Amino acid sequence: MTYCVGLLLDAGMVLLSDTRTNAGLDNIATYRKMFVFEDPGERVVAVMTAGSLSVTQTTIAQLDEAIQDHDPGAPPSIMNAETMLQVAGIVGNRLAAVSADVKSKMSAGQETASASMIVAGQRRGGAMRMFLVYPEGNFIEATPDTPFLQIGEHKYGKPILDRVVRPWTSLAEAQKAVLLSMDSTLRSNLSVGMPLDLAVMQKDACRVTYERRIEAQDEVFQKMSNAWSQALRDAFVRIEI
Repeated sequence: MTYCVGLLLDAGMVLLSDTRTNAGLDNIATYRKMFVFEDPGERVVAVMTAGSLSVTQTTIAQLDEAIQDHDPGAPPSIMNAETMLQVAGIVGNRLAAVSADVKSKMSAGQETASASMIVAGQRRGGAMRMFLVYPEGNFIEATPDTPFLQIGEHKYGKPILDRVVRPWTSLAEAQKAVLLSMDSTLRSNLSVGMPLDLAVMQKDACRVTYERRIEAQDEVFQKMSNAWSQALRDAFVRIEI
């Protein structure tokens, strides 16, 4: 399973993903689920993935291959599309095509293969935008009313985002929010696991301005997790019925 979350804020964007992939209790592995494509100062596009590993790896590989194709007649890639809306469309079309191809090869075994993605980024002179792309290729966009998107095992980490994240939330507070959202998910679902990948993109920088891999033994994350648990216990005791 997977948990990925992205926040679209006035000050920038904050993205966080886990890295656990499992195909049964005895087949657990670590794979990166956050991929960043950037031309610093000109354009940055981040893609987070959830679902069938064969679908997500093939889709990312084909998106990267299209970037490397410099033939004048080549179709638009995510790094030369004119808008972030077109970027979301390119990712959606590629995801849908790969999903259909994989499903056709697996149909005899009655298995399914699907994936979803969060696409976030900005081009110079354009607005920051964030999209959730569904397996069929269609997508929705983050808005000021709901300035975050999630894929994968999202239900455990959603309550804190609903309560604390607003468009004007600072990037520092946003990092805290996504990490505590992930912490709640890690505690409630063993199919989501560390290490974690964190990326921050300040508004108009058109690049990743901060990134960090958080390992299982990370002292800062453990301190935050323990403080959050204690704060919840203290609040529970204080509430009267």
